[in-house]
Formats: sequence, structure tokens, C-alpha cells
Amino acid sequence: MEPTRYLLPESEIPRRWYNVAADMPTPLLPPLHPGTGQPIGPDALAPLFPMSLIEQEVSRERWIDIPEPIIEAYALWRPTPLHRARRLERALGTPARIYYKNESVSPAGSHKPNTAVPQAWYNKQARVKRLATETGAGQWGSALAFATSLFGLACQVYMVRVSYEQKPYRKALIESWGARVIPSPSEETQAGRGIRAATPDSPGSLGIAISEAVEDAASREDTKYALGSVLNHVMLHQTVIGLETQKQLALAGEKGPDAVIACCGGGSNFAGLAFPFAAEKIAGKEMRIIAAEPAACPTLTRGRFAYDFGDTARLTPLLPMHTLGHSFIPPGIHAGGLRYHGDAPLVCQLLRDGVIEAVAHRQRECFEAALLFARTEGILPAPETSHAIRAAVAEAEAERAKEEGRERVILFNLSGHGHFDMASYAAYLSGNLQDYELPQEAIDSAIAELAGLPQPC
Repeated sequence: MEPTRYLLPESEIPRRWYNVAADMPTPLLPPLHPGTGQPIGPDALAPLFPMSLIEQEVSRERWIDIPEPIIEAYALWRPTPLHRARRLERALGTPARIYYKNESVSPAGSHKPNTAVPQAWYNKQARVKRLATETGAGQWGSALAFATSLFGLACQVYMVRVSYEQKPYRKALIESWGARVIPSPSEETQAGRGIRAATPDSPGSLGIAISEAVEDAASREDTKYALGSVLNHVMLHQTVIGLETQKQLALAGEKGPDAVIACCGGGSNFAGLAFPFAAEKIAGKEMRIIAAEPAACPTLTRGRFAYDFGDTARLTPLLPMHTLGHSFIPPGIHAGGLRYHGDAPLVCQLLRDGVIEAVAHRQRECFEAALLFARTEGILPAPETSHAIRAAVAEAEAERAKEEGRERVILFNLSGHGHFDMASYAAYLSGNLQDYELPQEAIDSAIAELAGLPQPC
């Protein structure tokens, strides 16, 4: 019988992270000061992050060593398995070979601990006592709560209110690891109080929650801020996913993928799988690298490339990214981890350079693909991950339709399981889950607030 899982021993946990900034066709534009609009240096980030992470944020070194205590913590779940989705292939009737990297086996059930563990460890080394963060669907909040419990830090999580109400067991998981979680917007920060005064029934957004967490961290001497996506050092830490996958595809006898797919909100799990393969594509290898996002929050496919704030209260530096505008409040779709108004600058620049591409899918078709995957491969995926599965199914169906029928290799990232998202599946199965495609006027209204901000060259 042919294998369906490709495993690596613990000794094969990557010893270095890969930094795509070293190989990008076009260097990143610099972040800008939110007040002056001028490029900022590392010192401007010091109130929020320890210097070790700031150095990674601005680094152009191709490889960055992973400290041994982080590798020891990674060994709790890494290396993660690579699966051949043979049953899904048969259900689709496709000649393509489909593989998925299973990041759902981490303690928090997603890819997020890949960066939560390093961030907690580097902060501990800097004698930080407490971390403040935001979370959308709860995967990042869960992961940081887990990581801070490993290294003895306190953790404050601001969870987007609509997800806080939709996913009560995420809240329980965060609290089980000793962190404190409250719905955002809250009454505990100036940013939160301002939003609630203006919009008492606000569902919240990642932009609002980021504002609260940044304000929290900046106002306390014992606290730093931790971000689960978007920033360069977060993308860096996640590359353990793709680096392991390259070795596992070789074990499977594959020369490499023809299509690499991951869902994309801020960009972390997409970068984790895709960036090591992007290096191969930049070097001349042919492949498609596809970021799958929700049609309800289409930052890469319909957003504008511009300098914008990472948060609603305009506290963060201005970042060059595809954005729907920092004031954008996305609809309350169940893929809460993809409800962010912008994307990682590294991801956006690779999109501009044609190294990667982006597609958008509606909520119901993603849940349909998720249930097909669950009924063939046995794993119920997170709503966010369902977008990657939907894109992989589309690739496989396109392959079936081709006359030549060449057996292409399709790879996607199973970024998390859906065990805490049963309300989402219940809504879909009962017929109560609705599609929402963002109207152009909503995009135009939010993007209009970018007027007056510096423009990228």
C-alpha cells in the first residue's frame, strides 16, 4: 500500500528560519512614522517589541538561527505531518496529486504557535513580564496563551467581539492556559471606549483589537505587544512549515509542487508554507503560488496598494500593503482569522512582483469544500482553512478538465482544525449560513480615508 503520511523525525525540525526579504525581486518600502510620515528606524518599535524581534523585523539575512529553547518547545508538536489526500483525489476524479501540510496537530490546533513560541521566548529573555495582543477567531490568542504559559509570562488578549460571541470555547481555551481575554471593543482602553461610544453595538474588527492591544502595551512598563500576523518577523517564524514540507515532498518522491495554496488574512500561514517555495520560483522554477481569501474581505484581490495604518485608532506605523482602509469593519463571517483590512507587506510586494497570485471565495462554497474534505480525509478544518481547500479543489477540477491530463502536484496548508468552530458548521448544515460579497461602495468608502496619507512610489 502506498503511504498517505510523510513524517520527519524530531531531529529534522528546522534549525534556521528562512527570510524571503533576502531574495525578493523588489525590496520592501519602509514603514513610516504615523505622525511625521517619515521612514522609521528600529528604535521607533522599541516601546512595543524587544530588540531581538526588531532586529529580525528589519533583517535582510537569508537565514536566521533558531535558539535551542525554541526548538525544544517546537518538539512538542513538530515536525508536523505531510499527507497525500488520496481519498479527496478519488472523490474529485482528478489526475492531480494533492498534498496537505497538517498544522492542526499543534497544541493550539493551528499554525500560530510557530511564532507565538519564539515571541514569548524572546520577550522572556528581555525580562518582559506581560504580553498584550489581539485575536480574531481565537487561534492567535490561544497560541500566545499557550506560549506564555510555557515561559511564565502574563497575557492579555483582546478578542474581536463577534468572534468572542461566536466561539465561546476559544475563550475557554485561552483562559485554560492562564491568559485573560475580553471582547473588543472594550471599556479598558481609550481606543475601545471611543469605538463603543460611537457604535455601541460594534462587532469589532482586528484593526480595533490591535489598537487596544497596542495602547495597552504602550501604557505599561512591564508589557510588550505581540502580533500574530502581518509583520516580517512573524512571517519569518512561520517558514518552518514550508521548510519541513520541502523535505517531505522529497520523501514522497516529488520534485516539487505545481501549485502551492494557503488561506490568507494577514498572511502568516500563507507565508509559512509559501515563502520557501517562493524562493524556488524566484530562482526560476515554474509553479503557481496562490493566496485564498474571503470574498467578504478581499484585501489582495480588490484592495488598494497604499500606505495605511495597521489599526483603526491610527497608532501603528504606516505599512505599505494592500488594504481596504483602516476604518473598514468586515462583515461577521465565520472565518474570523481572515477578517483583517490589510495584508503583510512581504506578501503584498510578492503579489505586486507577480511571484504570487490571489483568489477570493464565498463563504458557502468554502464550507462545502470543507465538508467534502472532512468526509474524505476525516479532518474537520477551521473555516479559515476551508478557503485553501476550496482553492485546491478548484485547481484539481481545472486539472481534470484539461485534455492532456498531466498529473500536477497541488499542495495546500491545513492551517488549523475546526473543533472550536462547530457553531459555524451548525449554521451551514442548517442552511442558515449566508454568502456575503463586499459591495464596491463599501470598499470605496473605507479607502477614501487614505486620502492625505503618504503614497507608495
